[in-house]
Amino acid sequence: MAVRHQLIARKPAAVWAVLEDCTQYGDWVVGPSHSDPQDGHWPDVGSSICYTLRLGSREMAGRTVVRRHEPPRWLELEAYCDPLGSARIALDIRPWGEETLVILDEHPLRGYGGLLHNFAFDALLQLRHRNMLKRLAKVVEELPRDAEAGAGRAMGR
Repeated sequence: MAVRHQLIARKPAAVWAVLEDCTQYGDWVVGPSHSDPQDGHWPDVGSSICYTLRLGSREMAGRTVVRRHEPPRWLELEAYCDPLGSARIALDIRPWGEETLVILDEHPLRGYGGLLHNFAFDALLQLRHRNMLKRLAKVVEELPRDAEAGAGRAMGR
């Protein structure tokens, strides 16, 4: 199981402002080139987005479905990409003083990803996660401070 964490120099509301904007999915997730809403209202449970996933010169269609959305703490997604299968991606958002600790936990659920899951596969996921969490931190930390305050009010804080 690939678990990694990142300390982000902003409050959780700023992190949620990015996570709840499906148009920014491709800005922080490694792989998708862009994202578009598909079903429902992101990030309501059951809503989904679609995107193009590039692996080298090959392009594949991908889709991510929200399985759990409990702000200010949890966002769990199931990412599908044929023929690879699907993976569970869980984000645990924790206040850490004036900052936010994000814990990312991903593991394959279905398809070839599950069949090929081993220590080497987890090592590759760790590299991907390090990059992904750094990208998330960059996107969040570049938000204007007033966007963070507005997100906090929208979340009832």
